[in-house]
Amino acid sequence: MRVITGIARGKKLITLEGLDVRPTTEMVKEAIFSSIHFDLPGANVLDLFAGSGQLGIEAISRGAKHCVFVDKNKNSVDIVKKNIEVCGFNSQTRVLNMDSIEYLSVAKTGIDIALLDPPYRQGLIEKALPLLDRILSDNSIVVCEHENELVLESGYGRLKKVKTKKYGKISLTYYSIPSDLD
Repeated sequence: MRVITGIARGKKLITLEGLDVRPTTEMVKEAIFSSIHFDLPGANVLDLFAGSGQLGIEAISRGAKHCVFVDKNKNSVDIVKKNIEVCGFNSQTRVLNMDSIEYLSVAKTGIDIALLDPPYRQGLIEKALPLLDRILSDNSIVVCEHENELVLESGYGRLKKVKTKKYGKISLTYYSIPSDLD
């Protein structure tokens, strides 16, 4: 696993080992960032259910201003910190070892892009999406990585579904907060 492009291009990232771990594939990661690359410069990003932190790290490498990484697994948080250190992004990050759903109830506002890649088949995206609205900036984007079988609602508060794209067994569903001009 590596950073695809940007200022940390080519940096190798580590991940937890085991059957419970499902890192985002390079193809899916490239699809995510190709679709949001114009929104990244200067953005405040949330990497919820961070795992190895590769999505938030990719966002910073491509120009995001800051990223908050949240994961309840202490071992994952340690991996995220190591990967941030390798890339030299300590000053642009905040890493929290806490439950992601709990985080959404206490988080501060101002998130421009939220990246959600929770463990599959646990209902976590469905719990997180309604809670995100409160912390998102106007014109925010939310990208959810999930199993193909999961069909997400067309909206959650101000969030409106933009599209769902399939990549093998994985789907990406995009939401945005439309501007008043849309």
